Amino acid sequence: MSGAPLVICAPLAGTVVALADVPDEVFAAGMVGPGVAIAPDQSATTAYCPVPGVVSKLLPHAFVIEAGSKAVLTHLGIDTVELAGEGFVVLTQEGDRIHVADPVLKWDPTEVAAGGRSPIVVVVALEAATHEVTVLAPPGQAVTAGTPLLSWA
Repeated sequence: MSGAPLVICAPLAGTVVALADVPDEVFAAGMVGPGVAIAPDQSATTAYCPVPGVVSKLLPHAFVIEAGSKAVLTHLGIDTVELAGEGFVVLTQEGDRIHVADPVLKWDPTEVAAGGRSPIVVVVALEAATHEVTVLAPPGQAVTAGTPLLSWA
């Protein structure tokens, strides 16, 4: 009796990419949980909240939103932890209650790519069972911030 599924929305504009095609083996293998990725548009310089909830973890390049007993990870770029926050601006704080489409981070995907890193954005249902998550936006689909990406039963 878990109630209505949690709809996870796109945190920014871009094109949906299958998680298996992410250039990071941990994400690609689904070790963190099922999800999708987004190849961001060059103009997608703000990452927005994908689900209503509480900011439980906030790094310059990634954030986790807890929505009840579920948690959703948004990770901006691959190997961006190596940038030590350079090029990222945090717009909220851990513990804040936020809603879909509230701004969380600012960044420049073009700069990330220029530095030799993938700007792909990963959106994962943390520790969810694969059968609990349904992809609503298939690979190749263009999305804008707020477009439903996943449904988590």
